[in-house]
Amino acid sequence: MESNNQEIGNKVNLREIYRYLGYGTNTPDNKVQNLITEVLDALLCVIKPKNIYKVFQSNISKNQVLLKEIDRTLVFESRNLAENLAQCSTVVLLAATLGIEADKLLQRYEIMHMTKAAIVQACGAACIEAYCNILQEQILQELSKKGTRLYLRPRFSPGYGDLSLEYQRIIFQELECTKRIGLTLTDSLLMYPTKSVSALIGLTANPQSCHIGKCSQCNNTTCAFRAI
Repeated sequence: MESNNQEIGNKVNLREIYRYLGYGTNTPDNKVQNLITEVLDALLCVIKPKNIYKVFQSNISKNQVLLKEIDRTLVFESRNLAENLAQCSTVVLLAATLGIEADKLLQRYEIMHMTKAAIVQACGAACIEAYCNILQEQILQELSKKGTRLYLRPRFSPGYGDLSLEYQRIIFQELECTKRIGLTLTDSLLMYPTKSVSALIGLTANPQSCHIGKCSQCNNTTCAFRAI
């Protein structure tokens, strides 16, 4: 799936950038806002986003998620993941990256302008989040064409909750991340380029809408999908 950089820029949440920079719910002064605009524009000019994903039929139990193919099954042991994917008959494995250009821009700013280096970190985090949100909507549209109306669950990545980082190895092997999109895994199970995401995304026929913003922006405290 393709997504142009301008589309990513249009989806970037500036409030998230402010939060990553330590402003919380406050708005930075005009000088900082201008720097953010400058750095975000520079980042959007150089990134080369790529993604790869695969769709599985799933079987969810209390502490386990099984992703099924014809001749084999991928097993994820995690109570938190199983709760997130409850009632999901379809699960997508996704990997996405902004590319090495974001890291190169960061390295340049670390030499020339440390304030801009901090800002490019925040802008990069917001951009990969926006890119993944766009990809999720595209995946939803593609899979919904096949019949049943589906709804997305929030992305769930290795290292979150009780889902071990070790599952990065399974995702990278299954998606051939290095070969397909140039995304590599370090010995400490971190991704390079750094502005990258790997995740499991559930799709359910149960009507709900919380894949963007997640539970923090939802007032439905009785939802069966609500995060603990």
